[in-house]
Amino acid sequence: MSDVFENILGQASVREFLRASVAGDKISHAYLFSGPAGSNKTQAAYAFAQAFLCERQGCQSCDCCMRIMRRKHPDVRYFAPEGAGGYLVEQIREIVADTNLAPIQASRKVYILDRVDLLGIQAANAFLKTLEEPAADVVIILLGRTRESVLPTIVSRCQVVPFRHIPASEAAAILSQNTGASPQVAHIAIQACGGSITKAIEFLKSNERMSFRARVLEVLASLAWADDWDVLSYAQDLILKAKAPLDTVRAAQELELAESADFLAKSALRQLEARNKRMLTAAALESLRQMTAIIRSWLRDVMMVSANCPQLVINSDVLGSIEEAALSTDAARTAAALAACRRADEAITYNVSPQTCIDALLFEIREVLYGTYRADKAAV
Repeated sequence: MSDVFENILGQASVREFLRASVAGDKISHAYLFSGPAGSNKTQAAYAFAQAFLCERQGCQSCDCCMRIMRRKHPDVRYFAPEGAGGYLVEQIREIVADTNLAPIQASRKVYILDRVDLLGIQAANAFLKTLEEPAADVVIILLGRTRESVLPTIVSRCQVVPFRHIPASEAAAILSQNTGASPQVAHIAIQACGGSITKAIEFLKSNERMSFRARVLEVLASLAWADDWDVLSYAQDLILKAKAPLDTVRAAQELELAESADFLAKSALRQLEARNKRMLTAAALESLRQMTAIIRSWLRDVMMVSANCPQLVINSDVLGSIEEAALSTDAARTAAALAACRRADEAITYNVSPQTCIDALLFEIREVLYGTYRADKAAV
């Protein structure tokens, strides 16, 4: 029978380490999970929390496990940087203060802090004492891209768990094996989800996300002949569709708060409300990043065709529009469009208005890919 750690796909060494830690009751007070985006660090953090908060070491069927799996357990808290350049000192101070409060439902609390490579010196200094000696009922799991990108003062206070990079071809094979998706569809999902197998599984389950992908690709195919008004309309439509899943998340949160109002203290309800706000922010960012990942995937395919490598195209279901775009541009201009996409990702991370980011990105892609070509056509 599989255990909760089987869901940490592509990371056999990590699975065995976490299993042994739980089985031997050797849970440290602080961990640093280091590895590239898409290496399943977040999935591993939640699985680990299930394993040592559940009375049966992650049975996956009790109320505790189900709440953690749905990211709704009040004692398992996820944080991401709220500042333009990383974590704010005030944000860290609020986390530190929260660690001193008693758990709401479980015997322990788990704090998962994403992108601690964006934890600056001042914010880190506010966190060091808590990280070194947290309350006895607190476990802190930090997630960072590389060990070297995290401040040494943070690394020295954690048990480091390295996650390996999973190549896209291997990730697609794992996804296909675990979902039954065809290799082509698996590759498409992996690209749309920035290489994350866990996110790709959820992507394939959602007709809404697949429809969203189709709309993004339709917009990209239309840019060559779009006027400025068209581009603005496309951006607005994509933003609305990216935000659509948040309505479902928000409704579930409101229901949870209503169900909890009668038996939780006001302080606990405030904690739930704060956690729900963080979850909505994270979900919004995830939808926007998925949009830019789909755009990058399409641009990559245009570059492959421009470089006479059509056999490497991933989005083969829209090969016609990719070939048409490749006829109007070249590999160098496509590379410039990809660079614009990376800049948009950074701007979104820094809390720049999503509408502004996507407006600017679509305009820049149109100009970079087709600017000269459009002018020539207009002159004909």
